[in-house]
Amino acid sequence: MKIAVVAANGREGQLVVKEAVERGHDVTAVVRGDNKTVAKNVVVKDLFNLTAADLAGFDVVVDAFGAWTPEMLPQHSSSLKHLCDILSGVNTRLIVVGGAGSLYVNPEHTTQLKDLPTFPAEFKPLAEAQGKALEELRERSDVKWTFISPAADFQADGERVGSYETAGEELTVNAAGESYISYADYAIAVVNEAEQAAHVGERFSVYAK
Repeated sequence: MKIAVVAANGREGQLVVKEAVERGHDVTAVVRGDNKTVAKNVVVKDLFNLTAADLAGFDVVVDAFGAWTPEMLPQHSSSLKHLCDILSGVNTRLIVVGGAGSLYVNPEHTTQLKDLPTFPAEFKPLAEAQGKALEELRERSDVKWTFISPAADFQADGERVGSYETAGEELTVNAAGESYISYADYAIAVVNEAEQAAHVGERFSVYAK
């Protein structure tokens, strides 16, 4: 498969590139500066300057964009809109590296993880921004999108176990009552979805056993 990873120099982006390359896919890293990934194919361009021509011919585009400072948080929405606009009406699938804060914690889907009083206050603005981007994405019927939420405890340096469980829109815990996944195992889920196209037009979540 031909896979492009946008914002590939980020920690999750690098792992997605590595996972896809090791499986033999033709991977292109889209980065703003020097390529820090193992991809041999590189497009050096800011996400907001990408055109439809830049992403033409790919089977899958992975959006690994992330922003954390208050002034940058709105770019979760604007960057995703830009990618959707240039992928509108084509067969290329868009897989979005999402967050856990928008996962529901009740069967009625009226309360999200970020709404709980126990949710860390410092992460709430990020969760709100990612949740807004997801809601906007749900309105797009012109793009073959998938949004993948990690577990609540998303560990950058966690061990690559090589397996994970999938769930839907609700926060799900393992047998030990934990909602955890490593960046490396999340990357496996991203590339599996790229290969299998099992959740087109859906948000799903992943967590460690």
